[in-house]
Amino acid sequence: MEFQTGENALFKVSPMKGVMRFGKKGKLSPRYIGLFEVLKYVGPMAYRLALPPNLSSVHLVFHMYMLKRYHGDGDYIIKWDSIVLDKDLKYEKEPIAILDRDVHMLRTKEIKSVKV
Repeated sequence: MEFQTGENALFKVSPMKGVMRFGKKGKLSPRYIGLFEVLKYVGPMAYRLALPPNLSSVHLVFHMYMLKRYHGDGDYIIKWDSIVLDKDLKYEKEPIAILDRDVHMLRTKEIKSVKV
């Protein structure tokens, strides 16, 4: 697999057990983020990408196995500009709305749950 200069690619983020990435945890966390332009062919298997300023702490040159070709259907892409990342590539999770409330009745107590 090779990329041409100016072509768009997705960047792979490796999942770590127990770490919350981009709003999802575990098996459901996204494997690829962004839509980044390939700037330059650096070596036999390395490419330089155009990364946004909020990902400035990440190195610009990536191995080709860390990239995935973009196919045009953008439903599966996480928009990187919608999430504010700090210098450690972490973000704060903010609740948006309460979707559902429920009360589970046990023999001696009630357990209230809220779906946010």
